[in-house]
Amino acid sequence: MTTITVIGKQGCHLCPTALGIVEQVVAELPDETGDDIEIVERSIDDDPALYELWWEKIPVVLIDDEFHAQWRVSPDRLRQTLEKA
Repeated sequence: MTTITVIGKQGCHLCPTALGIVEQVVAELPDETGDDIEIVERSIDDDPALYELWWEKIPVVLIDDEFHAQWRVSPDRLRQTLEKA
């Protein structure tokens, strides 16, 4: 199981776009790959440790807790990374 974590906050104008790209890329993957991916949303508003790490970089995308992207998510780069996993 691969976990994609999208870290954002309330009122972030880029966060819904980043989440939408992640959801779209996962939906377009072959079933055998996409079915093994879980998407988790986290907010820096709810977690002081996340706030400390990422407050100036949101939205942030992690894949299995490893940094993948900040601010803008490239659908092609995300797809390539997930297909290799």
